[in-house]
Amino acid sequence: MKKKNIVHLVITFVFALLVYYFFLPPINLSAPSFWIFVFVIFGFYLMLSFIHFSILAASYGNVSTFRMSKGYKIMFAVIPCGIFLILFVNFILSPVFHSRSYASRIDIHESLDFQEEVKPVDFSMVPLLDKASTQKIGDRVMGEMTDLVSQFAVSNLYTQINYNNSIVRVTPLEYAGVIKYFTNRGDGITGYIMVDSVNGDASLVRLDKGMKYMPSALFNEDLHRKLRFSYPTEIFGKENFELDNEGNPYWVVPTIKYTGIGLKEEITGVVIFDPITGKSQKYSIEDVPTWVDHVYSAELILSQVNDWGLYNGGFLNSIFGQKNVVATTTGYNYMVQDDDLYLYTGITSVAQDESNLGFILTNMRTKETNYYLIPGAEEYSAMASAEGQVQQMGYKATFPLLINLNGKATYLISLKDNAGLVKMYAFVDVQNYQRVVVTDSSEGILKARDNYLKNVDVDIDSIDLQNDSILISNISQVLIDGNTYYYITDSNQKRYRVSIKINEDVLPFIGVGDTLNISYQSTTDSVIEIVKISL
Repeated sequence: MKKKNIVHLVITFVFALLVYYFFLPPINLSAPSFWIFVFVIFGFYLMLSFIHFSILAASYGNVSTFRMSKGYKIMFAVIPCGIFLILFVNFILSPVFHSRSYASRIDIHESLDFQEEVKPVDFSMVPLLDKASTQKIGDRVMGEMTDLVSQFAVSNLYTQINYNNSIVRVTPLEYAGVIKYFTNRGDGITGYIMVDSVNGDASLVRLDKGMKYMPSALFNEDLHRKLRFSYPTEIFGKENFELDNEGNPYWVVPTIKYTGIGLKEEITGVVIFDPITGKSQKYSIEDVPTWVDHVYSAELILSQVNDWGLYNGGFLNSIFGQKNVVATTTGYNYMVQDDDLYLYTGITSVAQDESNLGFILTNMRTKETNYYLIPGAEEYSAMASAEGQVQQMGYKATFPLLINLNGKATYLISLKDNAGLVKMYAFVDVQNYQRVVVTDSSEGILKARDNYLKNVDVDIDSIDLQNDSILISNISQVLIDGNTYYYITDSNQKRYRVSIKINEDVLPFIGVGDTLNISYQSTTDSVIEIVKISL
């Protein structure tokens, strides 16, 4: 029997090595995948023993079977008892008893001044293309590379980063199958795709040395296997593909700790992995290089913010009274400020109505989170409002970008056709989503901004204006989309346009020969938009 047990142990050990090699669980007691690994190995050992004893029973009778199986009754109870113990421990550590600790997983600064804290929008740093549009552009770039398209595929990662003050999405190429891996592994993957999220410019960046440690590689060149063998006890989050300031590619992989078994996920640091050399270095949260944008995942931030909103008043309040219980809206987007990437999402009541109480901005590298109490339209209401302006065209709205436009919180939305191409831009007032103006994307984002500003009531004193006095030499009146505009030529042959909404008490009564005092934004357009006018 002892020899048989040794054989069972040896077979189980070999099986455990194979399972570990392919499934790569962390050797960490707080990781759920570790306990799954343990239970699978233990169950395999019991299965071998059961098969062996069944063979003995067939050879020597039922008495032998009864005697041999009695000693294993306790062993067969280990797995269900282990599962029960894990569930019991997690219940003790759950929000039922520790709601305050769940609510404090993220430190949120409340009641901040939006106009003071959020810088006015810089349209050269606004990511107008979402991930879906970026993927179409990236696929088109790859299709033009005839020497690569048959050997490599484009990864669907498209990580959004701030690269040397440019907002871009980057994604690596991957091996296009097992055979392509073996035929190309010597040189590795020779490049990555970069797409400018502002203007859509895209390029394939070729590397002097290829990337060998990738998710699509096999055996010991597989990225996850290389990481696991280098850090056997670490629990890893989802890897992100990023670039340093010199354009060198790296995998940025967060390291995780749990409370209990898989509870209260928190980031402890990152492993920065060089896919070319296979070298890596682990950094604590405080020491992460500034070029790294993604330390915390959007899913983790939203989970922690929702715990803050749900359990801030205690567990019982989260179920019964629900006083001051809030939640994030469905969806999020990114914005850039001070060379850092921020996650944006709205905060609404637990009833998930069509209005927001405010919104949060979270630094994706440091997790610093600010909560701005600005009641207004929920994002999907704003999207529906923008789509309603062009309902005859059937365009679909992307999730809004939140911007500070002249000191006011404003949604910027792209409207796309069925092919996924951006056709129009929409600006929507956060506090009044009926104030929406759409502009053809071919006219540019600055023109769309100007159209919005001259069609809604804005605080023109907050705009950097130029003042002038002009003599009217010609004036004409035009109706555009139901709005009246006046086109004016002055004595110096400069041309101006002004909406009736700017001053409806003056404009209907002006004519050739009148002198006007005007204010306008500096522009290179041939027709100057007037934002303030008086006689």
